[in-house]
Amino acid sequence: MVNVNKIQIGGNAPIVLIAGPCVVESEKITLQTAEEIKRITGDLNIPFIFKSSYKKANRTSVKSFVGMHIDKALRILERVKKEFNVPILTDIHSEHEIEQVEAVADVIQIPAFLCRQTELLITAAKSGKVINIKKGQFLAPDDMKYVIEKIEFAKNKKILLTERGSSFGYHNLVVDMRGLVIMRDFGYPVIMDATHSVQLPSTGIVTGGEPRFISTLAKAAVAAGIDGLFLEVHPDPSKALSDAACQLPLNQLKSLLLTIKQIDEIVKNEN
Repeated sequence: MVNVNKIQIGGNAPIVLIAGPCVVESEKITLQTAEEIKRITGDLNIPFIFKSSYKKANRTSVKSFVGMHIDKALRILERVKKEFNVPILTDIHSEHEIEQVEAVADVIQIPAFLCRQTELLITAAKSGKVINIKKGQFLAPDDMKYVIEKIEFAKNKKILLTERGSSFGYHNLVVDMRGLVIMRDFGYPVIMDATHSVQLPSTGIVTGGEPRFISTLAKAAVAAGIDGLFLEVHPDPSKALSDAACQLPLNQLKSLLLTIKQIDEIVKNEN
């Protein structure tokens, strides 16, 4: 089990939601989205960690939006943390960002494409923060044990492992639900990223997606016994500045979570 402030993740604890817009686009959208997710999860009694990236370092096109200045984006995330009393998860991209980010983030995320970067992993682990590692699209689930060893090498055992799909030929991803069980056997909580898993990578100058499958993957993963659900959520995904093709519309979140909560309770009551 891993604790993020007062939220317990893993063991037989209720499922946790990690959610928010893909990237900090503006203070207005970030705060409005955080407020609505906080209201929904409060009504459903689902623990909530707010997620948004202060920048997107990995974009298909050089013309794509990468984010506002890091100082401004982190100030917005800090405001979310204080106003709504929620933990913050955001991802880092290089070692020199960590000191600035750890002052705001409760969970430091390692992006999938960087999950084997030894110095990045060890430096992040030395922060003492909870580390959420996205499994690379190119990794088998059992290969995550080597990633875990790098975090543990820095004497940090506050680890979350996140599935986000595996490369399936060109421009496609597939989720092998067996991987959720394999990673959970390492003894750390497992999260399912049901939005990035529906991406169609590098289809043209932007990443495509099939958002109609978000609900299906989320429900299947919860039935498989995950500890947390990761969703990128936006008030109007068609206008999102990043991952527009695979974010969940905010107005669909509550109905999905109602089902997720029911499935999770059934699974956890069996254990």
